[in-house]
Amino acid sequence: MQIDFHHGVTYVCARLAGFEHREASVVAYCAQYVDDSTQAGLIRFDNGAMFDRISSAHKLLDYRNFKELANYKVWIPFHFLPGNGGLPAGQDPPGSFIEKLICRPNSPVAQAMVRECIDQRDRSYGLHRLGITLHVFADTWAHQGFAGVSHVINNARDLVDGNNNPDQNLKNRLSNFFISGALPLGHGTVLSNPDRPYLRWGYTNGRGEKISRDNPKDYLTAANEMCKAMQRYQLGDPNAPVEGLLDADKATIAALFESTRGEGDSRHQQWLAHIAQGAFSFGPARVSYVAKGYGSWKHQALGIVGEGDRKETRLAYSPSFLTSDWKLFHDALQAHHFYVIHDLLPQYGICVA
Repeated sequence: MQIDFHHGVTYVCARLAGFEHREASVVAYCAQYVDDSTQAGLIRFDNGAMFDRISSAHKLLDYRNFKELANYKVWIPFHFLPGNGGLPAGQDPPGSFIEKLICRPNSPVAQAMVRECIDQRDRSYGLHRLGITLHVFADTWAHQGFAGVSHVINNARDLVDGNNNPDQNLKNRLSNFFISGALPLGHGTVLSNPDRPYLRWGYTNGRGEKISRDNPKDYLTAANEMCKAMQRYQLGDPNAPVEGLLDADKATIAALFESTRGEGDSRHQQWLAHIAQGAFSFGPARVSYVAKGYGSWKHQALGIVGEGDRKETRLAYSPSFLTSDWKLFHDALQAHHFYVIHDLLPQYGICVA
């Protein structure tokens, strides 16, 4: 999924789940920032204080950048959550280990991840972790059928459009890419097809199985399940019976998935415009997202723009850093990563770096 969903739709679902503007903005910012947090390492301050962080994306989250994308520490916990074949803990899908790594929509693994996030909601970074969790949760629909490792299962071919005709448009786009030996990794062989909400398409996977994808349907299901997760977060009960999206808002979201076209940034601006115009039951709201530079969370926390956080740099320290959204996001990022790799996946017999 891209910024239109991870930021725009997440904000909408948060408001519809009962969050006020400020909290919904934090959740939505974090959900998108997972794709934009590309730097890792130590921050050094002029008073001797230090802060360490990990990244959740690459400098170019681009399907041409296959060498960089081979970093499983980013790919598996943040973008391609293993699905264990859709089976609960203690059960193994038939076949080899790769079957456990393939991403599955709303899998028991994903549901356990959401429950843990709700159980940890009282942490200082609880709201920020919710945004990160929702990013990973939503991607289980978009990235279903693919794995965050280099494996033949990802080797899609015979791409077709929604009418089952050969997808010449995708073939033309693929011809402009230099495909390296690192393929097949993730859904690189189908580029951004899984990330476009309006697209209906299909392919033959690395096992020769014909797969049909209906992105509008999958995205609507993801939005509804995200809303339920946030309603449960509000209640502090991961098992609470909740309603999800109201019919009128669900219909609006479904219509926008179908009609909002163009590239990710363009679709994002269209979603923000609809939010500002009051297209949803919570009324009009002004929402923005600044990934880097002036006005970004990083700028607000560290007072820098660009690459001012290099190893040799000593930044001016302010006590407000400890409660800044940027720091809390990175605290949540580390908590999520540790939980997924060391606690969650081992319950399903999955050991990854």
